[in-house]
Amino acid sequence: MENLIAVFVAIFLAELGDKTQLTTIAFASKYGWKTAFIGAILGLAAVNLIGALLGDVIGDVLPMELIHKGAGLLFIVFGVLMLLGKL
Repeated sequence: MENLIAVFVAIFLAELGDKTQLTTIAFASKYGWKTAFIGAILGLAAVNLIGALLGDVIGDVLPMELIHKGAGLLFIVFGVLMLLGKL
């Protein structure tokens, strides 16, 4: 249960104020909060299912240190691309 709470808190904090939340706000203003909420849940569930399945497979194949370094490198690359206006 402790691991579940840790994942929940990390994802909750990471998603606050991001483009997904802003998009959900926009959809809620057009379609109502219930439709936007259900659509957001389904969309996020699908994306996170893909991530969880890939993470499970990758975690079995690659060492955790390499996964952490790769994730850090991707964050840096995406950050630089965003600063340059490429994303």
